Amino acid sequence: MDIKGVRRNEQHFGKKTCSYWLAGRCNRNPCRFLHSVTPSTSTTSYYTSQYNKPNHSYKYTREPHSHYTHEKTMSNPKYNSKSAPVRETNETRDEMSVTKKPSQSLCRYWMTDNCVKGDNCQNLHSWFTGDGFSTLAKLKEHKKVVTGITLPEGSDKLYSGSTDGTVRTWDCHTGQCTNVRNCGSDVNSLISEGPWIFVGLHNVVKAWNIQNGLEFTLDGPRGKVLSMVVGNDTLFAGAQDGVISAWRGSSDANSPFELVASLSGHTKAIVCLTVGRMMLFSGSMDHSIKVWDLDTLRCKMTLNGHTDVVTSLICWDSFLLSSSSDCTIKIWVATEEGTIKVAYTHTEENGILALSGMSNAECKPILFSSSVDNSVHLYELPSFLERGRLFAKQVVRSIEIGPNGLFFTGDGTGLLMVWKWLEVPKVASS
Repeated sequence: MDIKGVRRNEQHFGKKTCSYWLAGRCNRNPCRFLHSVTPSTSTTSYYTSQYNKPNHSYKYTREPHSHYTHEKTMSNPKYNSKSAPVRETNETRDEMSVTKKPSQSLCRYWMTDNCVKGDNCQNLHSWFTGDGFSTLAKLKEHKKVVTGITLPEGSDKLYSGSTDGTVRTWDCHTGQCTNVRNCGSDVNSLISEGPWIFVGLHNVVKAWNIQNGLEFTLDGPRGKVLSMVVGNDTLFAGAQDGVISAWRGSSDANSPFELVASLSGHTKAIVCLTVGRMMLFSGSMDHSIKVWDLDTLRCKMTLNGHTDVVTSLICWDSFLLSSSSDCTIKIWVATEEGTIKVAYTHTEENGILALSGMSNAECKPILFSSSVDNSVHLYELPSFLERGRLFAKQVVRSIEIGPNGLFFTGDGTGLLMVWKWLEVPKVASS
């Protein structure tokens, strides 16, 4: 009876595979367990059971690692799926099509009319995203960067300047270029005030009266005149040498503009100027913003919030908005102590080139922010909720606001785009 019992035990244990043999550590000969794999036992189940044990989990990581890799591929859009391919099933394909977010990248093949994917292309086939506005015209005569756009008040002519050395006049009704003025050097800035068009060139500012055709040369700046603004009946021009030249009206018939001051303080080129609350604000390549009193023309303070070139400045209500190549937009407010401090900083992925702002058809304030990725973001303030985006083949360096919901953009290819906010549908009251 004992022998039969032992045989029954040997037969019972013999159906199992020796776990020590699987691990290469069995030192028994003979062993009561099988030194072979039976159909009911597999190394996978053994590895799985060992992986679940804390003492041995580090030994078996290939299968769990592969599973983790697949999860990251599906959930993280930055992960390169080519390095860890996932077998795509009908169920997976349907799920991916549902959860896929629309791309915010402009198709570079579509830009040159060479995209063969059509509606199946994952990138945008449009010059903008968002709603509430539309394109009115594309003006294509400039050959280089559009550096200034202006629509004088009461005029039916639009004016644009470019580094191709020309100022073009556009008929607002037909969209046709009606006049080309060759300036002899790069046009680096362009603004208007009343009947006057001011053109920033190299070492000079050209003043052109569109009513009587008179033209004057304003000497004083050194280097490129990169920015101009008018405030308190004074024309200010910021130049490459870091000095701001200021002219006021003169009774001299031979020169109706008199150079009254040269504002020194910046150590590098003046990139942008704006006026608000009886103050002139200047942004420079020296990373600083200076605040000047419009009456005394003296510097009141220096703002040092940016870490790179200050590229654009606008005054909006009681706020000063500044942008920089450091990828930030800063909103500044005046304090009770008389200083100006940063109230909010908005960060973007790319350096910012230009700012402008207006209210849309719903009377909501919209900030335009042009960046080096060839796009212009449209943000609703004060939340910075993105309401849309404009795209270009090259960076947009000029943004100008017009009347009746019009706005204009000029890019590095010389293209001038005319846009318009759409009117809000009127709902009949019951």
